[in-house]
Amino acid sequence: MSDIKDLFGKRLIFFDGAMGSMLQKNGLVAGELPEVWNITQSETVTDIHSQYIEAGCDFITTNTFGANSIKLDGCGYSTQEIIAAALSNAKKSVEKSNKNCRIAFDIGPIGKLLEPAGNLSFDEAYNAFSQAAVIAEKCGADLAIIETMTDTYEMKAAILAVKENTNLPVFATFSFDIDGKLLTGGDVACAITLLEGLGVDALGVNCSVGPELMKGYLKDFNKYSSTPIIVTPNAGMPKLVNSETVYDIDADEFADQMLEIAKSGAHILGGCCGTTPEHIEKTIKLCADIKPKMIEEKDFAVVSSYAKICVLGEKPVIIGERINPTGKKLFKEALRNADFDYLVSQGLSQVKDGAHILDVNVGLPEIDEKSVMLKAIRELQSSITLPLQIDTADASVMESALRYYNGKALINSVNGKIEDMKKIFPLVKKYGGTVIALTLDENGIPETPEGRLKIAQRIVKTAGDYGIDKKDIIVDALTMTVSASPDAAKVTLESVALIKKTLGVKTVLGVSNVSFGLPSREVINSVFFAQALSCGLDVAIINPGSVQMMNAYYSHNALAGLDEQCTDYINNLSSLNKPNEKMTKKADLYTSIIQGFSDSAYKQTKQELSSKNANDIIEGVLVPALDEVGKAFENKTLFLPQLIKSAYAAQKAFLAIKENIAKSNECKQESKGNIVIATVKGDVHDIGKNIVKVMLENYGYNVIDLGKNVDCELIVNTVCAQNARLLGLSALMTTTVPSMKRTIQLIKDRGIDCKVMVGGAVLTPEYSKTIGADFYAKDAMQGISIAKEVFSEENL
Repeated sequence: MSDIKDLFGKRLIFFDGAMGSMLQKNGLVAGELPEVWNITQSETVTDIHSQYIEAGCDFITTNTFGANSIKLDGCGYSTQEIIAAALSNAKKSVEKSNKNCRIAFDIGPIGKLLEPAGNLSFDEAYNAFSQAAVIAEKCGADLAIIETMTDTYEMKAAILAVKENTNLPVFATFSFDIDGKLLTGGDVACAITLLEGLGVDALGVNCSVGPELMKGYLKDFNKYSSTPIIVTPNAGMPKLVNSETVYDIDADEFADQMLEIAKSGAHILGGCCGTTPEHIEKTIKLCADIKPKMIEEKDFAVVSSYAKICVLGEKPVIIGERINPTGKKLFKEALRNADFDYLVSQGLSQVKDGAHILDVNVGLPEIDEKSVMLKAIRELQSSITLPLQIDTADASVMESALRYYNGKALINSVNGKIEDMKKIFPLVKKYGGTVIALTLDENGIPETPEGRLKIAQRIVKTAGDYGIDKKDIIVDALTMTVSASPDAAKVTLESVALIKKTLGVKTVLGVSNVSFGLPSREVINSVFFAQALSCGLDVAIINPGSVQMMNAYYSHNALAGLDEQCTDYINNLSSLNKPNEKMTKKADLYTSIIQGFSDSAYKQTKQELSSKNANDIIEGVLVPALDEVGKAFENKTLFLPQLIKSAYAAQKAFLAIKENIAKSNECKQESKGNIVIATVKGDVHDIGKNIVKVMLENYGYNVIDLGKNVDCELIVNTVCAQNARLLGLSALMTTTVPSMKRTIQLIKDRGIDCKVMVGGAVLTPEYSKTIGADFYAKDAMQGISIAKEVFSEENL
């Protein structure tokens, strides 16, 4: 593999094209698992590999996209048998060719959404990926390519599984929608931040769209990536012609567009759905002499969540300090009572007040800090898109938090003590965090700026020995209280300026420490904050709910030329003229649904039922709240995890209503109608379907979920038996869309009065029409709109 790494930036590297499309051309029918062909049709698989090798590829990719224990369950063959056969087929084709072609073990998504949004745990996904990767390495794979991922959390599980259990290099590609977004809301910058933090060898984008749209992604890849970039598009978008799925870009057009992509900064090229050996051969011939752009180390200090990045250093960054028990009686009580709704409410309040990152500290002697930290991270990331700062003095808590955090976290903290650096730096390197470095060591905190600089220099040097770049070190010059030492603030400010100038690193301070023991602390805090910003402070840990602190922040940015046309300054003043908006109100039921507070929603519904009937609560509160969440989701101001959390909160409210009806012997709430949903025969992906189910049920529809890999006869018979007026069909893979078409045709042939809506990554509105569907649903909220339309027509 080292010879391939040596080529990075020197010449383009070429992967093969589609395996699934080629198998379909060779007779793979809907309902068959492509991976089983490694055993039952090994000669065909080997021949396809050989065609790609003859086309000139540097890498061929094994026929193992779905080869994991979860997807292969019930197929008749073990994961070991299928992966071993896949590697054997690939090796045979390489040996036959006498060419220096390498073998990439292909890892695709499991097809389930991970907790907390779904039902698959991080550890279950990790175990499935690690089992497959270990087998692949033993059977001779040269590297692992993790592809077509749409969820950063699943990608993280896969990367850790490969890196912790094998010595295989890791290439990783995400699949974005036409807006450049992942299923869970992240964009290209989020993807790069996560992947580089985890130390992949190459990263990029595959599937979803054709090369024309992928050109647009390259701008951000070139801006943020310090790692070789992979681009493997589809041959355009799928269409149905004479009952056959075809793609609209031929080999010549594909090669022409890949040439532009190569010139625009890609280092590794290949093809996904619909691309053939001809597509790849013509691409290689046209692009072979193009010298790729040099791979440059980007000097960005970045942290991320699953949906947002925060760049440190472009303008001052605020870390909200309120999720911390120190000096907070109510917060301590919430931790003792496992009241995570209160914790999340503190986070939401700080988001509203202008924080960019949220500190998370749950250290209390009487609680299990590790379990509470993990629960806190999970709940916060289900409701809030901001990156988090993991704040703990316990290295074991830190490791667990970093492992299960969805993104690249800010870590608080490391110091100059040798033992502390030995514990923390391996975690920073492995999980890809950016770490706050405290300027103290075995001898305590130096009294001079020069002393603190020396510690900072030692920390940066030691971090480098662990392979951690100084851009991922944020130095804390330590704020000392002026009530104990008159020179404390002066020394801290001089230290910030000296460290920043000498080392060229970013700096951070816990601002409010300066005023311990003094009255009217916000007065002196805000002045010290302004002075620190003038000394070059990059990051401040403060209470964003403090009007004086935020006034200082926005004023500084305006005066320093960091606030174009003083927009943020003016908006801040406008909000101050509406004091009620700055106050945190006790959440009512409507707010609890929107914010996803399940426990609160249940309790509040119980209270509401004492004075209101169930229908008034449903139609007057629950449905309007879900509508507001849906609009925010469609406007991309709220993402999938928050949508699902709100849906679960609504479910808890409905549970309270059902319990009340049963107890009072009231009439059962009537369903708005029956809807059957299913993932079609041959397809084992049910992420989108499951989300649609939850949302439809919350809107009062009776949903009959037949699951995944469902035969068309069973689907149609269920529609008849349930007298369903709407059928929802899901498919993620191009190989299973024919099953969808057959199901729809069977509905029409039997003259069944039922509308059909379809959805899935491979579908488009145009493609949906060609297979006879009545509606195309791009997401769960569009499914709700379709259901409303269908059942309102029924009542006309």
